[in-house]
Amino acid sequence: MKKIFITLNLLLTTVVLVQAQTNPQKPNIILIMVDDMGYSDLGNYGSEIKTPNLDKLAKEGLRLREFYNNSICAPTRASLLTGQYQHKAGVGFFDVNLGLPAYQGYLNKESLTLGEVFRSGGYSTLLSGKWHVGSEDQVQWPNQRGFDKFYGILKGASNYFDTKPLPFGKTPYPVKLIKNNVELHPKDDSYYFTDEIGNNAVTFLEEQNKENKPFFLYLAFTAPHWPLQAKPIDIAKYRGKFDDGWDILREKRIQKLKENGILQADQTIGPRDPEVPEWNKLTYDEKQFWKAKMEVYAAMVDNMDQNVGKILNELKTLKKDKNTLIIFISDNGAQGGFNSYNQLNRNLVRNTGPVGTSGSFDYQEQNWAYLSNTPLQQYKNNMHEGGFSSPFIAWYPSQIKAGRIDKGTGHIIDLAPTFYELAGIEYPKEYNGVTTNPLVGSSLLPVLFNNVSQVNRGTPLFWERAGNRAVRDGKWKLVSIYPSYEWELYNIDTDRGETTNIAQQNPGIVNQLSAKYFEWADKTGVVEYSKFKLKTEVMPGGNPLKK
Repeated sequence: MKKIFITLNLLLTTVVLVQAQTNPQKPNIILIMVDDMGYSDLGNYGSEIKTPNLDKLAKEGLRLREFYNNSICAPTRASLLTGQYQHKAGVGFFDVNLGLPAYQGYLNKESLTLGEVFRSGGYSTLLSGKWHVGSEDQVQWPNQRGFDKFYGILKGASNYFDTKPLPFGKTPYPVKLIKNNVELHPKDDSYYFTDEIGNNAVTFLEEQNKENKPFFLYLAFTAPHWPLQAKPIDIAKYRGKFDDGWDILREKRIQKLKENGILQADQTIGPRDPEVPEWNKLTYDEKQFWKAKMEVYAAMVDNMDQNVGKILNELKTLKKDKNTLIIFISDNGAQGGFNSYNQLNRNLVRNTGPVGTSGSFDYQEQNWAYLSNTPLQQYKNNMHEGGFSSPFIAWYPSQIKAGRIDKGTGHIIDLAPTFYELAGIEYPKEYNGVTTNPLVGSSLLPVLFNNVSQVNRGTPLFWERAGNRAVRDGKWKLVSIYPSYEWELYNIDTDRGETTNIAQQNPGIVNQLSAKYFEWADKTGVVEYSKFKLKTEVMPGGNPLKK
């Protein structure tokens, strides 16, 4: 009898193990994106800014040296949410309609969002933060594009302490704060937006816990995008932390990047930006002016990290931390291009309080962006490495080896196929009667879980935005910056600082990659930028826009 009992137990155990292997619990997935943060602004990427929660994820997970976005807000989000190049998704330029399908300024129906696909696969779909891929018509809003719950702003930017229109340009830029299709009107100075993004995400997770299914959470912080506004308690942490100035701090970051393995010994470093003045040649008043900006910027990054901590604590409370993949990225490099050589006399558009307060409206600007994008060159909206290189952290305790740093060469179009493969969701060929655009990225799972050094995609990566163009194929990178049509060529394996243009020595490679670019552009709907008849107007999240 005892033998029979033991045999039955073994049989039952075998059945349970087989069921567990064939029907494993589906993973939860959290995608965290920050806004306008530079390549080395996290502590674990070399910064002096305190980011203990993200440092923990990096220590227990994976960091990639090479991960690319689309160099600016709305196009990055279009590709991120759909797994398409931004033109194919309808946001080839920005969130404005330029009259062509590839430039309509909002996501088309053929490009399914992460929300739509995850929902079709039995997931709860949650979004807290910034949308920025369609706002004029409610059918373009998050709840109508697959997200069960949404809190945040529809367009490109907002103040952090109120919902007043942004005070620049000929007409004030409207801000709508929405929760599940209902516009909110909180009292001025009654909240801090980064905290509310985190708080609402925690609430969504608590509510979702009552559902018997996995979740996908897209946490889209606006920090540290302008305006520079932060809580006094966070600003106080950084008083005096930037007294050394950008020149010395950049050298310190380079040293940290080398020590932690992000910057390899044989790699070049981006050249010094000639438009950034030497710190030791500034006057005392100029130094005070500039230090105040970076103290607030650092406080904004710090507060964002605190809110990541809230999410981690909630996962642990819900006992879901062991079965959750977290990915952290930035939507573009830090923003240059707002420089003026007479900063102290510039009339700010909102100046009823010191920088950082709700009465101020100010920018990090190019001098400090030069530090943020260390060790790379150039800035947001540019196709050199500083413009579209993102820090990348992946954390999944049961799957990802702790403390690993690798090459990667991933792109935001790779995240959708990665997530769907991990979740066991088949991407629909048809959705609501519409034939869908096929995914064009490659799954990152071999890189994340199998210690593969980089994505084996078998095809180049391509970029175009406002006439700026780039191709990445293996070690080669081809780039041109509008309005110049001259191609530059770099060997990124040894020259990620893009210090030596070797186009003239390698005409065959230039011709080959440029031919592939034009083939891709034609197939993707890219239109030559100079053909648009545009008027100059500044848009949030972008450079001076021509519309």
